[in-house]
Amino acid sequence: MTQHTRTPARLIAGAFLGAAALALTACSGAGGGTAGGGGEEPAAIQSVSVIAPADPGGGWDQTARAAAEALTSAGLVSSAPVTNIGGAGGTIGLASLATETDPNTLMITGSVMVGAVETNQSENRIEDMTPIARLTEEPLVLVVPGDSEYDTLDDFLSDWAEQGASLPITGGSSGGIDNILAAQLLEDAGVEDVVGSLNYIANAGGGEAVTLLLSGQVAAGISGVGEFAEQIKAGELKALAVSSAEPAALLPDVPTLQEQGVDITLTNWRGLIAPGGIEDAQKEALVGLVTDLHETEEWTETLETNGWTDAFLTGDDFSSFLEEDIATTQDTLRTLGIIE
Repeated sequence: MTQHTRTPARLIAGAFLGAAALALTACSGAGGGTAGGGGEEPAAIQSVSVIAPADPGGGWDQTARAAAEALTSAGLVSSAPVTNIGGAGGTIGLASLATETDPNTLMITGSVMVGAVETNQSENRIEDMTPIARLTEEPLVLVVPGDSEYDTLDDFLSDWAEQGASLPITGGSSGGIDNILAAQLLEDAGVEDVVGSLNYIANAGGGEAVTLLLSGQVAAGISGVGEFAEQIKAGELKALAVSSAEPAALLPDVPTLQEQGVDITLTNWRGLIAPGGIEDAQKEALVGLVTDLHETEEWTETLETNGWTDAFLTGDDFSSFLEEDIATTQDTLRTLGIIE
């Protein structure tokens, strides 16, 4: 299962896919130990530490805190503190995970980080870590400020194509899935020089994007539906379209791009990885813990509340998916001339 579907006739003709390692001392229970250490069967996991590789307010932060809350409220662990390590599309957080010695450390990863690793030429790679589980998929939503002159997708795309760089668009990290969708939309609007035209303002978290939108510093924004849903329902932002094939659960009245004649679908996946080099038994314990999480009522309610699609994969299935997603991203970036 891939994380998104690209427009058949148009591979993304423009995405501008574009570390200091921070030590995170994690609190662990009896299941602790050092990554790659002695071979003994670890004790049951009593606590985990969770890294959100982004600033507060965005999708990674929301996912990290939702998972931590569900783990503790379901009684699966005694504590699951969350630490934000934002920047560079998640690769600063990835660098931190690479130095982590506590195997009971989980970090949120996803589509954005896959692209950021390539475009930032990160020394630390996702495949060098330990894949634990894919958790969710989420559609993206294109929004404008509540007092914007644009009331429909067609209004916005027509003006965007005419004005090009004079219309700044915000979203997540440069090279991430928000950036990719912006490039696809501009191309679909008929702009040939997407790379030279798109004025994309990247930010490290959904909170920054909301601030830019509400202050009128940008014309539009793209992010996961969960990051903008509250402001949309309050009338502070207007939603013009969602990127999924079907209407989003959180925004059922917002039409899809396809329903409005734009042949693009794109969804964002998020999952969990652990430090590289941990023992097989330690990995199995984390996979078991996250599997237990997935089966709880608390997590089911979390998915419904946030409008996230259940996309659960673990073990070899998740590893295979991740390898395929990395390869697909690399091929796309080569096509774009972003990497060699």
